[in-house]
Amino acid sequence: MTYRFGIVGPLPSVERILNLTRDLADDVEFVAMVYNHPREIPQILEQYRSTVKGWLFSGPIPLSVASPFLKEHELTAYCKPAGSGLYKALLQMNMDYHIRDHRYSVDIIRSEDLDMHESFAEAGLPIDQVYLNIFEGSDEPETLIQFHMDKWKSGQSVAALTCMHFVYAALQEQGVPVYRLTTSSQDIRQAAKLLIQQARSSYFKDTQIGIHMIEADLLNHRSLTESTSYGLQYAELRIKTVLLQLCEHMDGVLVDKGNGRYQIFSTRGAIERELSRLHHSIEQIALEIEVEVSVGIGYGDTALAAENHALRALQQSKQQESSSHIIIVQDNGVIREAVGQIEEWSYSSRSLDRALLSQLNEANISVKTYKKIEALTQRMNWDGFTTAQLAQHLSMTVRNAQRIMSSLCHIHLAEVEGEELQALRGRPRKIYRLTQVHGSAEVSLEQTNHSLD
Repeated sequence: MTYRFGIVGPLPSVERILNLTRDLADDVEFVAMVYNHPREIPQILEQYRSTVKGWLFSGPIPLSVASPFLKEHELTAYCKPAGSGLYKALLQMNMDYHIRDHRYSVDIIRSEDLDMHESFAEAGLPIDQVYLNIFEGSDEPETLIQFHMDKWKSGQSVAALTCMHFVYAALQEQGVPVYRLTTSSQDIRQAAKLLIQQARSSYFKDTQIGIHMIEADLLNHRSLTESTSYGLQYAELRIKTVLLQLCEHMDGVLVDKGNGRYQIFSTRGAIERELSRLHHSIEQIALEIEVEVSVGIGYGDTALAAENHALRALQQSKQQESSSHIIIVQDNGVIREAVGQIEEWSYSSRSLDRALLSQLNEANISVKTYKKIEALTQRMNWDGFTTAQLAQHLSMTVRNAQRIMSSLCHIHLAEVEGEELQALRGRPRKIYRLTQVHGSAEVSLEQTNHSLD
């Protein structure tokens, strides 16, 4: 198997990365994907996405521009500049202009701002004597060019230090003394190795065992009220036909457990790739046979672990109001709901926070319930919520939601922050918020310069 990665960056940077990564691994191929202007990056991603396993960005700038257009499953790494690149540029500037006696202009992307300040401090250089422009990845390079030009033409700076190749080339054409922040060969190789490691890890994850547990509620099928059982047999035959067609696309094995219960054995990678087809198949069964269908999927390194996770997922799926609600329990305990849909969300059923576990145990609330509420409030971006909202989204009664929130308030993991008047008569509804957030359910220097972009 050969892993193919795209190197995204300006021509000088991409050429250097290609030379340094040429012999890293026999099963890896790096392909040049050069841009002239950062605004071309989204088009590059869209055009070549289907041909590569992941992306190696030549620096933080192309990564920042690409981030809004990257898909969740895509593998990425970037060549992060170290302090040595800054020291090299400052040394060159000092030899030419004695920068301790002059001011100069510097630009840096915000994601690397902290490293820049630390490097200046370690070099013993006062950064407050520098004209510093901290920019966002979405900012136009032309504004940086104008920034450096204005400082140089007015005599306020003697030179410019930039992290963007496009800015460097433009300032050179204008005759401005300009230098680039560089990335070392070691940092480039390290970024490439990280991407390769991600790809190999992803391969082993894709080959994990995955099990579907599918239950159609045939006990409530209309044929049971009729005088013949043929209708039920035809229903089972139709379900099996639809699931066999699904199995073909994911190279799976279908096991009929009887009474509308089925299992499909496949791999995690195949299941993830065919989630939309699974949705279509389940909706087709529900509409054609007129039964509720519950689906639980489990992943694991062994068949037993995958089966246990699938059983947990199925039990939770059967509690949902939607008949096409698919739930996945992963090997790390993360539970995914509304799988494959726009509103998909996930949360953890585990915690290593002993203080949190002790509090929840005192309130008789499971970690999974708390993590589920925490993940829901983050996904919905709720500053405050009522127990009615909680009950609606978590498929529980309002009374149960009230009990849970009352217990969380008692152990100081939640608090009442206001009230909401009801349209009809009755007491105002309390508005709650969680008081704590525990996280969601989870080179040697060479003569050739290399810009951060």
